[in-house]
Amino acid sequence: MLRQIRYFQAVVKHNSFSEAAYACNISQSAISQQIQALERELGFPLLERKKRKFALTPAGEFFYKKSLVLVADYDQIVREAGRLAGGEQTCLKVGFLRCYSGQEFHLALEEFTGKYPDILVKIFYGNHDELYRMLLTNDIDLAFNDQRRAFSYEFMNMLLTSLTTHIEIAARNPIAALDKVTVQELKHMSCILVSSKAEQETEAEYYHDVVGFQGEMLFADTMEEARILVISGQGFMPSEGTPLEGSLGANIVRIPLYRGDAPMKRNYCVFWKKENTKRISEEFADILRRKFER
Repeated sequence: MLRQIRYFQAVVKHNSFSEAAYACNISQSAISQQIQALERELGFPLLERKKRKFALTPAGEFFYKKSLVLVADYDQIVREAGRLAGGEQTCLKVGFLRCYSGQEFHLALEEFTGKYPDILVKIFYGNHDELYRMLLTNDIDLAFNDQRRAFSYEFMNMLLTSLTTHIEIAARNPIAALDKVTVQELKHMSCILVSSKAEQETEAEYYHDVVGFQGEMLFADTMEEARILVISGQGFMPSEGTPLEGSLGANIVRIPLYRGDAPMKRNYCVFWKKENTKRISEEFADILRRKFER
């Protein structure tokens, strides 16, 4: 019955028998037959079918909501019982670039944990140098990071993408009307960085000496805090990755950053130590690579 309940949940989630069948890797006729068998077992209809459309019956809506909790509890029980039976749970420790705002990592994490529900994934947040040190000391298995150094032979270095660097600035700032902005044009403005306290000096040196921002450096612990500073007009923030559509709201504008006539680019990679290569690390890295290819 549990499998049939999962099929029923998939149909409701996708609002389509065909899409649910594709997601569950079975035929449309098979998933329809399984749900009919579930209804017979329960003794009441879950769906009211109207030609090619359907709607939940009152009993079906109640059963669907309660079944979500039931299945989540069952999955958790199985995971905990498996840990007791098999000893220590397999764990993948992944470093994530603190200031990155794109969705690719989240999509990869969703796919990986869905494919390997028995593997515990622990996420460690850091700026560039923090993640690099975590790799050196084996505190993480792999890191999603930007590239600030030449590739090292000590690591596996998987290039994911090269993106134009942007800044985020308050929509009411006159600069927001530009279609691009240069480092020189920002010389009198404060630069807002997302950074831990321990990495503030390192981040300030990088953005001052390498990127070329000359204004005051302001720091925020989180992306949300940084964007509040942007909205309040305290400066601009270098933007890592491509935010979800609509996530910036109407108060913030994102502008490509140029040095002279050329757009500034930044590489994003997955790194792991060659001597610490694990199959699950390679699998996660490959899933993440595919998300960037889309």
